[in-house]
Amino acid sequence: MSGHSKWSTIKRKKGAIDAERSKIFQKLAKEIYVAAKAGDSNPDNNAALRMVVEKAKAQNMPKSNIQSAIDKASNKNDNDNFDAIMYEGYGPCGIAIMIDCLTDNKNRTASFVRSTLTKRGGNLGTDGSVSYLFRRKGLIILDKDYEEDKLMEDILELNIEDFNKVEDGYEIIVSPNDFIKVKEELEKMNYDKFIVSEVTYIPDNYITLEEESKEKVINLIDSLEQLEDVQNVYHNLDI
Repeated sequence: MSGHSKWSTIKRKKGAIDAERSKIFQKLAKEIYVAAKAGDSNPDNNAALRMVVEKAKAQNMPKSNIQSAIDKASNKNDNDNFDAIMYEGYGPCGIAIMIDCLTDNKNRTASFVRSTLTKRGGNLGTDGSVSYLFRRKGLIILDKDYEEDKLMEDILELNIEDFNKVEDGYEIIVSPNDFIKVKEELEKMNYDKFIVSEVTYIPDNYITLEEESKEKVINLIDSLEQLEDVQNVYHNLDI
C-alpha cells in the first residue's frame, strides 16, 4: 500500500472540509446521533460512539456540537430514525467505489446514488461486487512535527500493522479493535496532533489513471460526497 496515495486522498478531503466545514459537521453529527441512539450515550461504554467521537475530534468538531448530537439521541421524544446502507459500484475506468450512507428514506438515497453514478460515468454494483477489494482498518495520521526515529522507537510496543511516512505526516494503520487503545497510548506519549483519526476502509491496491480519466473519477467522488445521505466515499484511485 502506498502511503503517498492514501495521504493524497486524505489531503484532498481535508481541503473539502476547510471549504464546507458546516456540512461536514452536520454529517458527523448524524453519525454520532445514530451511534448514541443504538447504544449507551456514554462513549466510554459504547465503542461505536467512541470511534465516531474520536473521528469528530480529529476534524476539530466543537465539543458542544458533539454533545448536542448525543443529547438529541438521548431524548425519548426524538423520533428520527436512520438506516445505515453501504452501496458498492464502479466509477470510470473500473475504479471500485463504496458509498457509506445514513438515510431516513432508502428509496430516495438509492435513486440519488444510482443517478449520480450514471451521470458521472459509473454504475451501481451488487453487494460484494467491490467490498472484497477493501479492508476495514483504523487509520491515524500524525502531524509532521514529530521526529520520525523517536516516533518509530516509541510505537514499537504498540499493536500496529503498518507505519508510513507520508506527505506532511506519519500514517499508522491498526486493526479496528485496537484503534482506541493505540490512540490512547499515543496520547499518553504526547503524540496528540492528529490530522486523521478514524476507522475506515482502505483498498488492498490503488489504481493509477491518466490525468483526464482521474479527473472524471474525482468529479464523481465529489458529486457523491455532496449528497445529503452520503457519509463517506471509499475508492481505490491513486490520487
